[in-house]
Parts: sequence; structure tokens; C-alpha cells
Amino acid sequence: MPRTFYDRVAKEVAPELLGRIVVHGTDGVRLTARIVETEAYAMDDPASHAFRGPTARNAAMFGPPGHLYVYFVYGMHFCANVVVGGDGVGTAVLLRAAEPLEGVGEMSRLRKRERVRELCSGPGRLCQALGIDRSLDGADLVGGTDVWIEEGSPVPREEIVTGRRVGIRVGMERDWRYLIRDDPFVSQGRARPRPRPS
Repeated sequence: MPRTFYDRVAKEVAPELLGRIVVHGTDGVRLTARIVETEAYAMDDPASHAFRGPTARNAAMFGPPGHLYVYFVYGMHFCANVVVGGDGVGTAVLLRAAEPLEGVGEMSRLRKRERVRELCSGPGRLCQALGIDRSLDGADLVGGTDVWIEEGSPVPREEIVTGRRVGIRVGMERDWRYLIRDDPFVSQGRARPRPRPS
């Protein structure tokens, strides 16, 4: 995926990431998954890590577009975000869920789970299954060799639904959660998604 794809506002990039393939090569194994759910976060968004400005933790979020922003949450798991917008803007798209494709056996080992639907059905699960942690914070998705996103098959707009983002207490009026309609691999978020306006 070219750098120009990421050099746009988060709510434009988020639905267009659906159907793309996230790839991470780890320990000689190629792990791939088809993105089925995302959430957009903007700099003026009180639910975003960028809302109060750059810190040591969120520095990658303010870097150039097409990089990965990885953070640790609840003292338990990692979450991966695609940095979008211009350099210094502080916007990103959270990868919420994906359909496992290659390396399913290794994903099961990393997750200690057998059911394929449970491997990447949530941002923490997705990172664990793909072996993504803070060591990949700031990784270049365009020119890097560790993790990247491939073209895949973009999802038609009529197959995308939107809804409230999950696990936030502010900025809830923004329907910036995007998922593929009726896809069995989306996460079990509490918010009920609504049809995307035509």
C-alpha cells in the first residue's frame, strides 16, 4: 500500500482498510489476516491518545503516515493502530478485528486458543495472534520488512456498517467504528452498528 493511501484523515482511511491484509513475519512464519473492523481517532477527538498532545507513549502517532502505533493497555494486551494524516497531525486507525488467513496454527499457539473466530476478534486478540507488541511501535508499514499491509480486496461501501467505538467514555457521538456487514470475524463490541448513510 503506498504512503499516499495513509496520508488522509482517519475517518476516510478507516473504512478503506477493511478487506486489506495485515502481514507480520515472525520466527520464520508468515502471519496474515484480513481486516474486518476498524476505528478512527482524530487529534480533536477526546477519546484519542493524541487529544492532549504528543508524549513519549504516543510519539509514533504524531509521526509520518503509514507507520504503526502500538500501545499497551489495561496492563494486559497490545493494540495496533495505523498512523494516518500528515506528519505531526496525531491521527490513527485502530485495527479492531481480522480474519486469520496464513499461519493459523502459530496464531493458535500464540493465543492459546483453537477456535479460529476467537483468534483476532478484538484489538488485543489481533495483536497477540499476529505477534505484535511494543517492539513494532513506529514500524514502517510502507517500506519496512517486519509488518505491512497488502492490497487485499477493498470492501464496497454498501457492505460497510458504522457504529459507536468500543470501550470509550467520551467522543461517543462519533460513529467512527467501521465493520463488514455480517462478517463472522468482527469483535463482540457492545455498540450496535448502524447502516452507513448512502
